[in-house]
Amino acid sequence: MTAGMSQTRKSSRTPAVRRALGTLAVVAAWSVGFAGAAPQAVAADVQSKQWYLGAMQAEDLWKTTTGEGIMVAVIDTGVNASTPSLKGQVLKGMDATGAEGDENDDYAGHGTTMAELIAGTGKGGGLKGLAPGAKIIPMRISDTEFQNEHSVNAYDSADAIRAAADSDAQIISMSFGSDFPMDRELKAVKYAQDKGKLFFASVGNNAEESNRKQYPASYPEVVGVSSADRQGKVAEYSQNGTVVDIASPGNDVPYWCDATFQAYCDGDGGTSAATAIASASAALIWSAHPEWTANQVLNVLFDTASRDWDKGTTSKYLGHGLIRPSMNILKGKGDPGAPDVSPLTNEKTSGGAASAAPSASTASQSPANGKGDGAVVAGSGTTAGDDSQSGLILGIVAAAVVIAGGAFVFVRRRRTA
Repeated sequence: MTAGMSQTRKSSRTPAVRRALGTLAVVAAWSVGFAGAAPQAVAADVQSKQWYLGAMQAEDLWKTTTGEGIMVAVIDTGVNASTPSLKGQVLKGMDATGAEGDENDDYAGHGTTMAELIAGTGKGGGLKGLAPGAKIIPMRISDTEFQNEHSVNAYDSADAIRAAADSDAQIISMSFGSDFPMDRELKAVKYAQDKGKLFFASVGNNAEESNRKQYPASYPEVVGVSSADRQGKVAEYSQNGTVVDIASPGNDVPYWCDATFQAYCDGDGGTSAATAIASASAALIWSAHPEWTANQVLNVLFDTASRDWDKGTTSKYLGHGLIRPSMNILKGKGDPGAPDVSPLTNEKTSGGAASAAPSASTASQSPANGKGDGAVVAGSGTTAGDDSQSGLILGIVAAAVVIAGGAFVFVRRRRTA
């Protein structure tokens, strides 16, 4: 997968003029200005920088639902369950990397930020999640920097998606992306859809460079999320095209600076933060309508999205529009549609309500080492799974390795923030 983009690089970008396309007159509440801040923000005032909570009427939403009863699988760099905002919010997950540590060892701070944006309680002055009543199931995977420093499972993203599908999570949130599709990953995505999961992924932050499609966001079964600013405009870095299904707040969203968890940084949370906030929005709606399927929750999110173009058509920058869970929860708007028809593909799906009991291979029932079926077998150079090709990346990976006469391409993965 392509070289990783760290949060530090993202926050250091000089702001550019936002695209005029995609401006939404109906989101005037997003235009409330905030004064600029220093590069780092202490936890005591980080919540004052979560501008989108006010714009999305979070306090009013929480009078009806906080996302209780909903679990979100966060496929990321791991989730530190010990931050003040996440204590009691994180359930057993899985480490799919095959490296030292487990799903609670966040090697970058990125996954913990995503978890807090979804379900953080805000205790201790930390980030407040949009769905603080929801719970997090962490699934740790590797980014390129981690791959360069450790021997890892090359199929960790696919294995993590499959484990998330088998878990009790109704929603999967993945703020990671790769320039390349993988058959094993696509099969895992389809498996998640068959299990009735609602899958959100970030479209990427390289619009100004290559704007290449990102995976898993570009798979038809996945909701691709772009990043919007306070005025409801798409961010200049947010990748665009048919991959975009919906837009969510991502600009000027604070995050944990690094894996030391000493301070939050200012800057753009990017499409990573946008994906987490979109996942939290879905958690609120699903909590308010637990009888709905993933298709119905998503259909309502699309139906109620803010846009200034015809319903049923999409913008290459904002998809169906800017996400607005308040339209359903506070005003009762939105047509859930057929429970077994995907609003992404308009095709029938086999997945029912995600509240069904998980299968025996759920992540919480995986082996004690947390590695599951995709674990690296020590010293073997292969994975314990259904692939005969090597699942082990050693140090700085090669572009391709020839195994048993066939080529297997190791792909690089970036955190989209």
